[in-house]
Amino acid sequence: MIEGRARVFGDDINTDYIITSRRKRESLDPQVLRRYLFEEVDPSFAATVEPGDLIVAGKNFGCGSAMEVAVTVVLGAGIKAVLAQGFSRTYFRNAVNNGLLPLICDTSRIREGDRLSVRDDQGLMVRNETTGEISTAAPVPKIMMEILECGGLVPYFRRYQDFRI
Repeated sequence: MIEGRARVFGDDINTDYIITSRRKRESLDPQVLRRYLFEEVDPSFAATVEPGDLIVAGKNFGCGSAMEVAVTVVLGAGIKAVLAQGFSRTYFRNAVNNGLLPLICDTSRIREGDRLSVRDDQGLMVRNETTGEISTAAPVPKIMMEILECGGLVPYFRRYQDFRI
């Protein structure tokens, strides 16, 4: 189970909003990059992030370039999941491959600061602990859940040496 505070964004959050591409030239260290999370949207945002916060967004989260560092910076900030109405295909796969849970669900009624919990009770469920509302997330394929449970694709291959089918 994952629990955390909602940090809400809108539609079409591109990877350059998550972390501007000029920052990856300075460092690829997640602990350095975390200081610049969403600086193009809100320069003070990174300083307010607490480990365990959850990003909540609308449609097309992670659009734009396919830079993997846009997932690295989110993980570096202690965020374990992104809930959105939709993801770009590359961000979704980069998230899974790096151990960040991307959940597709209705986020339209989640507000900034709401307390959320994500549970896998015969399917992924998002409960807004602030309002009591429950939303069912789109299923995540079994192989992707196994990759996420290992912490990403590299740890998965270290453990199993191949895909388990």
